[in-house]
Amino acid sequence: MRVLVTGANGFVGRYLVRRLLADGLPDGRTITRLILMDMDFREPIDDPRVRLLCGSIAEAGRLDEAFTEGPLDLVFHLASIPGGLAEARFELGLEVNLQATVALLELLRRQNHVARLVFASTIAVYGAPMPAQVDDETPLRPGLSYAAHKRVGEILIEDYSRRGWLEGISLRLPGIVARPPEPSGLLSAFMSDVFWRLKTGEPFVCPVSPEAVAWWMSVGCCVDNLLHAATLPCNALLTWRSLALPVLRLTMAELIEALVRRFGDDRHALVDYRPDAQLEAAFGAFPLLRAEAAETLGFAHDGDVDRLIERAINP
Repeated sequence: MRVLVTGANGFVGRYLVRRLLADGLPDGRTITRLILMDMDFREPIDDPRVRLLCGSIAEAGRLDEAFTEGPLDLVFHLASIPGGLAEARFELGLEVNLQATVALLELLRRQNHVARLVFASTIAVYGAPMPAQVDDETPLRPGLSYAAHKRVGEILIEDYSRRGWLEGISLRLPGIVARPPEPSGLLSAFMSDVFWRLKTGEPFVCPVSPEAVAWWMSVGCCVDNLLHAATLPCNALLTWRSLALPVLRLTMAELIEALVRRFGDDRHALVDYRPDAQLEAAFGAFPLLRAEAAETLGFAHDGDVDRLIERAINP
């Protein structure tokens, strides 16, 4: 198996790579080459199967390098410019999120070998505000350039798959926790910060109310779902190729109570709620989600809030 991971040094990418190197694929197929692409890498990876390719996937000829050793069997396409930055720098978002995705699809088409492509899409394709319930039939209304580019990627993957040029599946990921406690520029960073601050006993100013409700998924669970998507039988993808995943729907109060149970009653005093109406509208008003198609295919959420916490801090 020749496997490519774009965005391999990102938050999710690093854990996915770690799992691939340690455990391989769930169906037992052997990875003989693991090609990792990102702007740079924090540290070298001492494994003869690994090939590191540094640079932007939008740079001319950069993606071609991943195909020089032969056709690819599996691609995890995680690389992207996130929503806020894609809004501020439209051309950069267009180049990375859409044009580079098209270039990757074309390289896969021309390799004359059908590869499985797992595409990291986003729940942002549903737009905002969302309806009272999101399910497999919910109309898509992308309200950001980032979300529009992801939706176009989904459509193209569906079409290339229909034509038999690849086996594609797009997973609409929610915010994944818990990102490292370092500046990220993400408005949703508080959803990860709460884990680390209460774990280490630091004060946490919560910018949404206790009743704010969100969709939650740990990075460990996210990697499980990416690997499951990589190994689904071909016939399982014929009906649904773009999927919302099962999630835990929890209020901030429910999450914080579970963190207090885990790390100590003294953590209660560390939390100061200072709701921001705009932030709560964006990240604290998530509706019911019925991900029946994904559940039928075997995708899963973390199970309960305690396991969410465990897999968010110890993936």
